[in-house]
Amino acid sequence: MEQRMYHNKKILVTGGTGTIGISLIKKLLEEDPQVIRIFSRDEYKQYEMSIALQEHASKLRFLIGDVRDQQRLMRAMEDIDYVFHLAAMKHVPFCEYNPFEAVQTNVIGTQNVIQAAVANGVQKVLFTSTDKAISPTNTYGATKLTAERLISAAEYQKGPKSTVFSAVRFGNVMGSRGSVIPLFKQQILDKQKITITDPDMLRYMMTPTQAIELIMKANEIAQGGEVFVLKMPTIRIGDLAEVLVEAVSEKYNITEKVEIQSIGLRPGEKRFEELMTMDEQLIATETDEMFIIPSAFQEKKVTINKELFELEMNPIDKKVILEWLNSEKLL
Repeated sequence: MEQRMYHNKKILVTGGTGTIGISLIKKLLEEDPQVIRIFSRDEYKQYEMSIALQEHASKLRFLIGDVRDQQRLMRAMEDIDYVFHLAAMKHVPFCEYNPFEAVQTNVIGTQNVIQAAVANGVQKVLFTSTDKAISPTNTYGATKLTAERLISAAEYQKGPKSTVFSAVRFGNVMGSRGSVIPLFKQQILDKQKITITDPDMLRYMMTPTQAIELIMKANEIAQGGEVFVLKMPTIRIGDLAEVLVEAVSEKYNITEKVEIQSIGLRPGEKRFEELMTMDEQLIATETDEMFIIPSAFQEKKVTINKELFELEMNPIDKKVILEWLNSEKLL
């Protein structure tokens, strides 16, 4: 990575009080930026974060706001160099039951970010998307796919403006707020049965550390319109539940048997996710850590062998799952 890319820079993080936002801000602070503006709707989370990062108070500015509010975003982006757009509705069932709310936040909110960034001459905007944007079967995935297209179109339509737009695609981030690992752990500690949708469900998984590294690296090398996808393994949800039951029970001396109950897929859920479409696999380039999908508006050029880079769906074994959980201190 470029040495101290963010030194003395002004940065805005939308959704900055979420799990990824907090970790990203801590990483950015290591490069001594001039200021980081933390933009989110939740007053209490901002209060908690201000206490936790009190030693960095001189470099942090907390802004209550909603990405649906373009005027507020315009104000928040004044004199900003880099924008990390993390704010989103992300829970599949809540988006499914509240689809227009998801559209307003994930789609209209992203367009508001784009317009505010161009108007304020921001250098770079990085948007966080999801593997659920590929062949979406739910509202969440559809809104994220649309937002990806907005980011790609912004790069094409910006005219003489110099703002660089790009996106990263996440899998499931282990231990993030609202994810299955803290839920399963709490169910075990409460001596309740673990509820899983389908034991054979496969999910692409990444650690919080990998998520931050992907964001930082992608923003460094982005030229405009790309989507960056981490090479990540899949985990079988049934295996994850079994590893957590054994490890948490041993750590907290829980002797009662913990039942694992399958409750079936929730509305809009898929048993298997994808990282790229078949067409994207044909045109993507790669590094050791990631695939790079060029802008949808660039001339298409086949650069890789589809069979060689077919993304396999072979889940990692339980031993590796346990190593991940221990390395990220999630037990």
